[in-house]
Amino acid sequence: MSAKVWLVGAGPGDPELLTLKAVRALNAAQVVMIDDLVNPAVLEHCPGAKIIPVGKRGGCRSTPQEFIHRLMLRYARQGYCVVRLKGGDPCIFGRGSEEADWLGAHGIEVELVNGITAGLAGATQCGIPLTLRGVARGVTLVTAHTQDDSSLNWQALAQSGTTLVIYMGVAKLEEIQSELLAGGLPANTPVAMIENASLPQQRECRSELAGMCEAAWAFELKAPAVLVIGAVAGVGQMAVVERRLG
Repeated sequence: MSAKVWLVGAGPGDPELLTLKAVRALNAAQVVMIDDLVNPAVLEHCPGAKIIPVGKRGGCRSTPQEFIHRLMLRYARQGYCVVRLKGGDPCIFGRGSEEADWLGAHGIEVELVNGITAGLAGATQCGIPLTLRGVARGVTLVTAHTQDDSSLNWQALAQSGTTLVIYMGVAKLEEIQSELLAGGLPANTPVAMIENASLPQQRECRSELAGMCEAAWAFELKAPAVLVIGAVAGVGQMAVVERRLG
């Protein structure tokens, strides 16, 4: 496992959601480049490694991507086993394939290790099934933050008939709400806003689409958070109530 780069998904925050393969890679790591949203408890699996923070957060000072590329390349060429540790899954809004392609083009062996994504873990913790027979025939994962600030095809999303899981949407709640309503999604569509997915401090706010922004402001919703929009958000709420009553 030496002289290569592992692109490892650390999951949404709960260290118990790490895969065995992720733990194995961390055990062997000599250099770990870690994102801001990774729970520091995960580093218990690589006590002897050199830890390098390379965080990227919206609205905060971020490590340039080109610097991250060259840092991985430098340590790999020196013969170290490098782990690039990312929150969630490296290939879901994590630039995993970009980094793998760049390293591969420079002759570096790369292995991707999946992690549980925040949209799935947060919804599960709230009792929300992202798909449900007779209710939601699929799930669509989208990010509200794009590299070129281009707008999504909200009308197509509104009419997709799938559960929408929106990442990085806290700063664009008003746009998301207005565009989905304009696209034809009913005003009473259930919404779950989930903050700090899978962590002990996870919080959730439920509303309908028409009242989503007001509910978020009253709740003081903060990033990192995911939005789950669709009928299953209401079904999940009923399931949580039933479990509590049981």
